[in-house]
Amino acid sequence: MLQNRVNPFGDIIKTTERGKWLGNRGVIHNENKEIVRPYKVKAWIICELAFRGRHREVMMPDRWTELFFFDEATAFSAGHRPCFQCRYQAHMHFKEMWLKGNPAFGFNMKTPVANIDAIIHHERITAGKSKQTYIASLKELPDGAFVILNNEPHLVKAGKLYKWSPAGYDKPIDFPAIEKIAVLTPRSIVNTFSAGYTPQMG
Repeated sequence: MLQNRVNPFGDIIKTTERGKWLGNRGVIHNENKEIVRPYKVKAWIICELAFRGRHREVMMPDRWTELFFFDEATAFSAGHRPCFQCRYQAHMHFKEMWLKGNPAFGFNMKTPVANIDAIIHHERITAGKSKQTYIASLKELPDGAFVILNNEPHLVKAGKLYKWSPAGYDKPIDFPAIEKIAVLTPRSIVNTFSAGYTPQMG
């Protein structure tokens, strides 16, 4: 069993469960197929599992490390965004909604996506390489955002919370009687969801 599944905290874990999406953070494994660093590049992307019939052996030497996500919402929570090559339409829609949701940066459609990656990178990980979170009103969060409740990741969807596990989600629970909560999904991505990008969930 390889360490190649990603949870909403952005941690790379071992599990027998399979994922619906493929991810990339650069070459982060060694010759023994062991994860040796959390990332190599700032462009963390979400890819299709299959693209143009290409086949890859997982964790080949000196090739980018294949990571897997239960769903797209999980990948976004970890700080990834759609790939330009294998998910062109999703990438362009994400960029358009990111710009709409984050006008303060002054970017436009001609702005290189690397500039957006730099913003997301600052939002997803601290200088000490731990998960970055922020505090927000639970009732104002869009569907697809992840929050921390009782030290566990929960998905916000249709006015309910769904506890995450590598195999999927528990039954929905009502919002707790609190005003503020710690948010796992990077702030600018949450703004992107509010602007109109709906991630695949479940």
